[in-house]
Amino acid sequence: MTSPRTSAARTRTVSIASEIDEQTRLGEVYITSLMRSQLRLALGVLLVIASTLGLLPLAFHLFPEIGRVDVLGVPLPWLLLTVVAFAEIITLGWLYVRRAERNEATFSDLLEGR
Repeated sequence: MTSPRTSAARTRTVSIASEIDEQTRLGEVYITSLMRSQLRLALGVLLVIASTLGLLPLAFHLFPEIGRVDVLGVPLPWLLLTVVAFAEIITLGWLYVRRAERNEATFSDLLEGR
């Protein structure tokens, strides 16, 4: 006796990793999604740096009295361009790496089906 379901199409389970390895359209969508999230993160960090450090010369030009302010005997522009700028760059770099690793971990979890 034969079951009526024998002629039915069988579903096969395909992992996301194999979709990516086989370079299918679905795999391309997953990779593109990861790349977009990493690009969005990078552009966000770039925007923060451009809007803070990039605007310092404009602030110095518009408000020349900033150049006459001393903090502990050091001109304020020097402090802003050294101590504050380096602290911002290091902090943003650290945050960028943490978020990029989190994006990759989320993608890896997706691949493993967690």
